Amino acid sequence: MTKSELIQQLCTKFKENGSPAVSCADMREAVDRILGMLADALAAGERIELRGFGSFSLHDIAARQGRNPRTGESVPVPPRKAVYFRASAELRAQVEHG
Repeated sequence: MTKSELIQQLCTKFKENGSPAVSCADMREAVDRILGMLADALAAGERIELRGFGSFSLHDIAARQGRNPRTGESVPVPPRKAVYFRASAELRAQVEHG
């Protein structure tokens, strides 16, 4: 599912429930703000936990020696941070059992 598909499904759900006060433009802004807040929290080094879905955290990847695949030359690879997602038990069960 893409972000635009998520927004479209949310718009459809709200219209089905008779909520005319929420427009698709409002829904797009809400999704953008939520994702922006999540990104800001990760950038600040915070852990994000969404109960029933999973958690996002940062993992430090140490500096290492890499190799240029074209020349075979050894090159230093600097340390970096990687976003790590761990699915909740509920999500894993739902995905496994369809």
